[in-house]
Amino acid sequence: MNYPIPENPQGIFEMRQQPVDEELVAAAIAGVIKIVRSQGQSLEQLTAEVLADDTLLDKQQRRWLSQVVSQAWDTIS
Repeated sequence: MNYPIPENPQGIFEMRQQPVDEELVAAAIAGVIKIVRSQGQSLEQLTAEVLADDTLLDKQQRRWLSQVVSQAWDTIS
């Protein structure tokens, strides 16, 4: 992977400066999972946040992303 997995929210924020590709998205998801776990949050809490209504993603996109996050949760240690 060309991108390091972020260890903190600042690392996630700094990723915004990179061109978006599959590896960047995967590193961002892995970083969010690591950060959420370090804060003692559960997969259920994270998916609830992903599924929360916002203006960035529509309902179908949020459901798809929550499924991706759930699958990644099980594979990221």
